[in-house]
Amino acid sequence: MSQEHTHSTGPTAETTDTGGWTTAPGPAFWREHTQISLSPVAPPSILGLFGLAAATFMVSANLAGWFGTNGSPLVLFPFAMLFGGLAQFLAGMWAFRARDGLATALHGTWGSFWLAYGTYMLLVVTVGLPAPTASPIAQVAFGYWFIVLAAITWAGAAAAVAENMALTAVLTTLAAGSTLLAIGWVASLTVLVPIGAIVLVASAVIAYYTAAAMMLHGTFGRTVLPLGKPRRLAGAGAETEQALGREFEEPGVKHGQ
Repeated sequence: MSQEHTHSTGPTAETTDTGGWTTAPGPAFWREHTQISLSPVAPPSILGLFGLAAATFMVSANLAGWFGTNGSPLVLFPFAMLFGGLAQFLAGMWAFRARDGLATALHGTWGSFWLAYGTYMLLVVTVGLPAPTASPIAQVAFGYWFIVLAAITWAGAAAAVAENMALTAVLTTLAAGSTLLAIGWVASLTVLVPIGAIVLVASAVIAYYTAAAMMLHGTFGRTVLPLGKPRRLAGAGAETEQALGREFEEPGVKHGQ
């Protein structure tokens, strides 16, 4: 959730002590003269992870050789561009509103990648740019995309340890698959490409599980599929959350996914 603060009219925000000096108001003043307006935000990572899972599964299964031909990406890219790209990118921006830095970074990064992937494939069709599967030069350039993706995703995987095991598994396999694709294409070790693609398929499956677990938790109001939250988070009760909300003048505000 997010909140908006509006200050009600009342006593002046400054007081004067006996020495004539002007002093700033203390926490008690703002508690008495602050109005909170809450704007609910659904967990954006549900949409973001579903978009990541769908696009990654389809494209990676093709790279692994499970279906299709070298021309299959031209059929897959519109869906990957809109669901894995646009929808996930929007989820990253909504995660910003939910003050979730990890989700903002990763959904924004991978959403941008899928938008760029779709744009690239569109240019392959319309203006004849070489596809990665048809040009060694394009393969190396495409491999550098995954160098950047892997670097950011490895950092996200390290940060996700503080969130839950499921998200950590998603990002770890996503980073590992990206690393294998980067090495396979940049170093022309094509044997690594289907291996990396299989690892990405595994990441897509875990992302689907994680998104489903979050969605079921939201609808049932309890844990249906475990996410493997750290002990310190799993043991935190509603009373502690409410106490933190009162401390920071944000009652009912939930930070994160």
